[in-house]
Amino acid sequence: MDHQEIMTRLQEEFGRQYGSADGAELWFAPGRVNLIGEHTDYNGGHVFPCAITIGTYALVRKREDGLLRYTSLNQDPGRVYEKKISDIEAYTPEDGWTNYANGMIKAMQDNGYPVTFGFDAVIYGNIPVGSGLSSSASLLTLIGVILRAFNGIDVTNEKIAWLGQYTENHYIGVQSGIMDEFAIAMGKKDHAIYLDTATLNFTYAPIDLSGYKLMIMNTNKKRGLHDSKYNERVAECTRALHDLQKELNLATLGALSPEEFDQVSYLIEDPVCRKRARHAVYENDRTKRAVEALNKGDLQAFGDLMNESHLSLRDDYEVTGIELDTLAQTAWMVDGVIGARMTGAGFGGCAIAIVKDEAVERFTKKIVDTYTKEIGYAPSVYAAEIGDGPGRIG
Repeated sequence: MDHQEIMTRLQEEFGRQYGSADGAELWFAPGRVNLIGEHTDYNGGHVFPCAITIGTYALVRKREDGLLRYTSLNQDPGRVYEKKISDIEAYTPEDGWTNYANGMIKAMQDNGYPVTFGFDAVIYGNIPVGSGLSSSASLLTLIGVILRAFNGIDVTNEKIAWLGQYTENHYIGVQSGIMDEFAIAMGKKDHAIYLDTATLNFTYAPIDLSGYKLMIMNTNKKRGLHDSKYNERVAECTRALHDLQKELNLATLGALSPEEFDQVSYLIEDPVCRKRARHAVYENDRTKRAVEALNKGDLQAFGDLMNESHLSLRDDYEVTGIELDTLAQTAWMVDGVIGARMTGAGFGGCAIAIVKDEAVERFTKKIVDTYTKEIGYAPSVYAAEIGDGPGRIG
């Protein structure tokens, strides 16, 4: 659906639930794809994500009584959740998906940004939930920019990204890094973001894929960060860092080069934690080299590093699984594929590939046929476009 079709559906639902859509505004926040640099963001390393043109929409109308009313076309369609801003305290299971929105409000309040005006909202997202394309971070960022506008809050998009991470860490209970929210809040059309997560220094890198397509391959295997092994991986990297800090003045794993890591890795007592740390260090280095290759116009070198990234996520970080491995390994066999890897947290979700235009049809058929035969159900395969960050539409 295009913006107009989405607007029509949202207006119809808004009218059904709230009587009229008069005065309601359409807002949007994108999803994101991480081109390379996986599980480095909470280890103080570099990432290289971009915003994409699918995301989360909200038709919203400001309220002056502090009441929040939410309904979604995706989650529990037809159900309206109600909450007073003053009643938001902690994650509440019965609030379902609206915990993300409520949590963003609580994060703003906790950090000195008063929220007094509520809203009526109808939400619609065209990011598949659990796909690894950051539907939750998209919703958090969307709520953040709406609250900023409705409450006259002086806060930058970078700070909204930080508040989104704060919400996931302290309200939802997922020990995520800042990459997802940052990529979404700071998205720029036809650019990726080269971000140092230790300092939040970043640069925009133009992405010129003339003659190629960035393809998304969705495993269609649902997974949730909150009940996955994501937090376990964070804890393993933390233990590895603590072992290193007994002998070294080291703030993050991202501060080590591969050569330095190889010299001191014996300090990490648990061999599993050692593998996790090796991935974090080597992936950070791969990300740096990948951006250098892209800046030189060497797309093949970039693709080779994507492939290496997937192997490290498979063997050292162990977050791929048969579904993502099948997608990546099948992609590698197709003539015209420059590189392929999983993207996002893993344990399901999506993989990405850079594919020559003339190979896209052949690539799609090979992926669908092989994956369906091996896994038992079909994946979704489609081209992604790199888009802008969040804002009001129209």
